[in-house]
Amino acid sequence: MAAIPRRFLRHRIIVEPYLGTTGTGDSYGPPVEMRCFLDQKTRNVRTPAGDTVVSSSTAYASPGTSAPPLSRVTLPGGRQTKVIQDAPRDSGGLGAPDHVEIQLE
Repeated sequence: MAAIPRRFLRHRIIVEPYLGTTGTGDSYGPPVEMRCFLDQKTRNVRTPAGDTVVSSSTAYASPGTSAPPLSRVTLPGGRQTKVIQDAPRDSGGLGAPDHVEIQLE
């Protein structure tokens, strides 16, 4: 199946990819504007380590999009949050649009 249609990617978020921790704190890469569909709904999700945390929002973006865990994200209203995890979603030929699901704190 094709990627999620561009017309559904109505929101824009700014992602600063997490690079690691230095002696002065967390380090981030240059900001990248990303088109997505933003669903601001609170839900429990599991981290890659298996812990259960609360997610305040989920962004749905085009396949191939990358937002590493702990990346800093600025939402359309200006609120900053961090990525819990990003997960590619492939329909496997079932007719649903392929996309990347980005769960945010």
